[in-house]
Amino acid sequence: MQGLLIMGVDPGIAITGYGLINYSDNRYSIVDYGCIRTAPGIPVPERLNTLYKELVRIVFKYGPEHYAVEELFFNKNTRTALGVAQARGVTILAAACSGIPVYEYTPLQVKQAVAGSGRAGKSQVQFMVKSILALPEIPAPDDVADALAVAICHAHIHSWERKFK
Repeated sequence: MQGLLIMGVDPGIAITGYGLINYSDNRYSIVDYGCIRTAPGIPVPERLNTLYKELVRIVFKYGPEHYAVEELFFNKNTRTALGVAQARGVTILAAACSGIPVYEYTPLQVKQAVAGSGRAGKSQVQFMVKSILALPEIPAPDDVADALAVAICHAHIHSWERKFK
């Protein structure tokens, strides 16, 4: 199926989820998904470098046309928020250096697009990701399902924007 190849990313310093989907004629097909893990015992610059190299490798392998990332959700734990912000910056840099347009979505937009409600719970979003992509099971870890949800959100919003331009 020829369509729009979208890469969704859920950034994190320890685990970054990614998912690639093809969207054509209101149909979704899965291309690939997984996660990039970095070890907590190594220095942050090395972890960020690993994340960058892996994302660039994935982008080079598949050549997505669009790259969608979830916006940072404020976290009460500033140390966690800082790590996610750094990882998010690296994920955006990987796309920008590869010449791919980057689209950013809030958690509310992702939930609304995937589950039909901005108040949807994590399990509801995960179930919808599984259903929309006709997967045999919910992708794990959660970061992978979240990345696929971001990609689905982008496909949904992008198709609506194209219809009404």
